[in-house]
Parts: sequence; C-alpha cells; structure tokens
Amino acid sequence: MGLIHAEIELANARQDDLLPMTVKALVDSGALHLFLPDHVAKQLGLPELERREVTLADGQRQVVPYAGPVRVRFRNRQCLVGALVIGDEPLLGAIPMEDMDVQIHPGRRELIVNPDSPNIPTSVAKGVPWTARPTW
Repeated sequence: MGLIHAEIELANARQDDLLPMTVKALVDSGALHLFLPDHVAKQLGLPELERREVTLADGQRQVVPYAGPVRVRFRNRQCLVGALVIGDEPLLGAIPMEDMDVQIHPGRRELIVNPDSPNIPTSVAKGVPWTARPTW
C-alpha cells in the first residue's frame, strides 16, 4: 500500500496562549499511540507526565517520555491524547484515529473522515446499558 501521510494540527490542550502547529504525520494503523519527535513536544510546551516503556519494531525496548495532553485536529475532527516522545517525525496511530473517527483510504493513500458519518464522529459503546449512564 505504501506510506500514508496527513496534515494534522497539534496543540497543547492546557495552554491556549501557545499557537497550534500543523505537521505532516505518518499515518500508521498498526501503531497505537500518537508519537512526536522531541522538538515538536518542546515547541508545544508539553509537560512530561511520566515515562513509558515501548517495544520498537526490531524488538528492542526503550523508556521514553509520555507527554500531554495534546489536542489533535484533522479536518472537522479533534481528540485529546497523550503522546510518546520518540522518533524523527510525528506518527498518528490507531487510538487517536479511532477517537476522531477517521479512516485510511487505501486506494487514494490518504486519511479521510468516515464517509458514513461526515459531520460528527461516531463511536461504538455496545454493552453499556443506557440506564447506567452518568447523571451529571
């Protein structure tokens, strides 16, 4: 299929005075998280929340900073996530993609908004009885 990239907007969700940045991110549904290079995390002023151990593609393990929260925007979608600070380019994984209800279109090799729900993100909440919802 080849590599797929998308322009996404990133912002520090706790500091509205910092301008968001638009970056070209590698889109990888085989990865779980949002990954950011150190220079992007620093430009966004993201605080390190903790350290996490990650297993790299070659099987090696490495402890890296986990920073956030990050507001991620793609077209008319957004989500809030933490980011693993590692690598030399931003990478958008499955968790933020699911949260924003976006998909990879393999034929066009691009990230798209779910065509079945173009105006509002959808999510699956099966197994949660409606009567068990919070009362706030």
